[in-house]
Order: sequence, then C-alpha cells, then structure tokens
Amino acid sequence: MADEHPHHEHDHREHEGHHDNEGHEHEHVPYPDAIQAWRADKDDAFRTALDSPIPEENRLGFLGLPYFPVDESLRFEGLTLEPYAGNEPASFQIETTDGETRPYVRAGSFSFTVNGVAQRLTAYTFDSLASGALFVPFMDATTGTDTYGAGRYLDLDQDDDGTYALDFNLAYHPLCVYDPKYSCPLTPAENRLPIRIEAGERL
Repeated sequence: MADEHPHHEHDHREHEGHHDNEGHEHEHVPYPDAIQAWRADKDDAFRTALDSPIPEENRLGFLGLPYFPVDESLRFEGLTLEPYAGNEPASFQIETTDGETRPYVRAGSFSFTVNGVAQRLTAYTFDSLASGALFVPFMDATTGTDTYGAGRYLDLDQDDDGTYALDFNLAYHPLCVYDPKYSCPLTPAENRLPIRIEAGERL
C-alpha cells in the first residue's frame, strides 16, 4: 500500500503550482490565471508523469481534473497559526483509508470567516514543525456529493513573515480517489466545516 501523505503528495506539489505561486509574486500574473496555470500543470503531470496516481491504462484518455470555479473570497492570507485550544491530545493517530493509522501532531489552528460566519480548522504536522509545512485535511457540506466522501486536503507552507495562506482554490483530493493502492489519512471530526466550500477540486 503506497503512502500518500506526506511524501507522495508533496512530490506532486512541485507539479501542482508551488512555483507558480512564486511566479505570480514576481511576474504579477492575475490570480485566476495563476490558478488556471497551476491546474493545467497538474493535469499534465497526472497525464504524463511516471509517478502519476492515474493508473497507467487510464492516462491516455485522461482529460483533466474537474474543479469549482476560482473564488478569490475563499483565499485567506496572512493567517497566524493559533495554539491548539481543544481538549484532544497534541499527539494522536489519524486513521487511513486502508484501515491503518499514522502519527500526527496538532500544530495549532486557523480562524477565518466565510460569509460573515467564523470558521476554524486544525492544522497538523507529520513529524515536527521544523519545516514549517502544515497539513490541513477538511470536510464540508460538499463532501460526499460534489467532493470525495473522506474529504480534501490543503498543504500550507509558512510565508517569510511567519504567517500562512489558507487558499481553498488549492484544495485537492487524496490520491486514493484515483487508485485504491494509496493509503490516505481520513479527515478528523474536528475539521468538518458546516458550510459548502465551493473551491478547489471536485468529483
């Protein structure tokens, strides 16, 4: 069983647009155009990369992933990672799609507002905070209908000023959506949003 997170999916982030975001900063590419370029790069990687999660026999006919339209109101920049204030232990095990568990740490949480209603998501690390990279799986009111039943993922890198950008336009499905050989973390109950997040990948 192949592990999706953190190793494989972070490999794909090189294809998915981490560098596109840097290009956006330096070349002043309009944000929607940068997202569309990011999506095109990911589709190309899924179609042609040797480590594509699309089974080899299905790659030739792969037409690209479906997405919600880009929604800039679901992009939250300059967020501070707040100390985790819940009652659950900091270190715990997240269940995976193949019935196993994997160790994670509750690194903290992010607060943001959608349509005037305050929301919160917990961020996790796989091993340590040394890299500043955070894993934010989430479910919302699209889960199980418009999006995968086990939720979607966000990977967050710390900006130079110590803050983070929570951009739901970059939300992606676990690799087990495309091939059941992957072992993907399930979304913890604390990260179930009661609203529809109509941004990012869809079914």
